Amino acid sequence: MCRNITTLRGLEPPATDEEITAAALQFVRKVTGVTKVSDATREPVEQATQEITDIVTRLLDALPERRQPPKTVPPLRRAEVQERIAQRIKEREEHERMHELGVAHTH
Repeated sequence: MCRNITTLRGLEPPATDEEITAAALQFVRKVTGVTKVSDATREPVEQATQEITDIVTRLLDALPERRQPPKTVPPLRRAEVQERIAQRIKEREEHERMHELGVAHTH
């Protein structure tokens, strides 16, 4: 888990819903210490993430524009992060396919 939450105010183009939700989830994980969501933590983590997403969205809409864009690029806008996400999705789809086919594999 990253130590810092990226600044979303002043991005061009503006922060997407996905970027705001990712920052909210990162905040929830950091303050709760929940690094992997389980069945026991799923509902409260998802609820808190949604509430924080809503608050941050309203906050970003209410603040005046920045004179300068943020110095750091949000993770979801970085090529290497997009590649990791694509790889995880590919691996997850392959894993699910193996389950569907009944192919023996390790977890």
